[in-house]
Amino acid sequence: MAERESSVEDLGVAMSEFWKLRNVFITGCSGFLGYWLTEHLVREGANVIGLVRDFVPQSSFYRFRLNEKITIVRGGVEDYFLLERILNEYEIDAVFHLAAQTIVDIANLNPFSTFEANIKGTWNLLEACRRNQQRVKRVVVASSDKAYGTQEKLPYTEDSPLQGAHPYDVSKTCADLIAHTFFNTYQLPVGITRCGNFYGGGDLNFNRIVPGTIRSVLHDKPLIIRSDGTPKRDYIYVKDAVHAYVTLAENIERLNLSGEAFNFSGGNLLSVLDITNKILEIMGKKDYPVKILNQSKGEIKDQYLSIEKAKRVLSWSPRYSIEDGLREAVDWYRSFFGLR
Repeated sequence: MAERESSVEDLGVAMSEFWKLRNVFITGCSGFLGYWLTEHLVREGANVIGLVRDFVPQSSFYRFRLNEKITIVRGGVEDYFLLERILNEYEIDAVFHLAAQTIVDIANLNPFSTFEANIKGTWNLLEACRRNQQRVKRVVVASSDKAYGTQEKLPYTEDSPLQGAHPYDVSKTCADLIAHTFFNTYQLPVGITRCGNFYGGGDLNFNRIVPGTIRSVLHDKPLIIRSDGTPKRDYIYVKDAVHAYVTLAENIERLNLSGEAFNFSGGNLLSVLDITNKILEIMGKKDYPVKILNQSKGEIKDQYLSIEKAKRVLSWSPRYSIEDGLREAVDWYRSFFGLR
């Protein structure tokens, strides 16, 4: 599909008014990214309806009582008729599909549940949107840089083939292709985000490198790296990710972006050891001992994204450097653990 060359800056529209009183449905609203996105849209005046599967009392969603500011529906994306009811009864205009099983190791151990949530959950939601297309005007589907799989040519561009090989990667490849199918066949107004690795305050999946490293150091526990420390990744601060999702949603209709995918990252290509050392430096623990297990399996060696399309079409670029984002994250976890 040909890329649009118009720019958000040419529109002259006050973006701050876009979400006021708009009915927005967010799957995965109580998760890491979901919390930050939901909090932003509530501040912008949107009427947010959130799908919540599990009650996690330590999550930011409950700790900061965001649950008291939105309408909550209990359930999962595997329940098609629940999704259709939500879209109907709450007259949804905008949808953000974030709900997913996001941990690579869990996907390798239990591909069935990952495929149920990430693949079936996506077609369920998009079919429900299709059947309510007279109201639903914009749908943002969270894909991932993992959808590209292993490739020799890097960085990934949006035209790179989608070829995941392992369970989590395949689930994202499939979800991405399903989103394209619903545009190509039914003209559903869907946009697709492919982001690097999220980091920031509120991520309670401590097997991830950033929160896991910070927690270990704060509690003077062994710092363990599952891989050999050399895999390279993009990292994107969670507030930059929220900005990316919202910018895409605001412009699906305005810039005729239905069916388009966009890469978003912080422009930080770092090895596992590189980001570990940055965290240790920020925390004043440069000589902290690190144990490298070299046991990680089923993960892509190197991944990084070109964000030139997002810059050109959406006028989007990251606002946070890796150092600034990590400093905010460290401060957040200090507070979370009562160490400040």
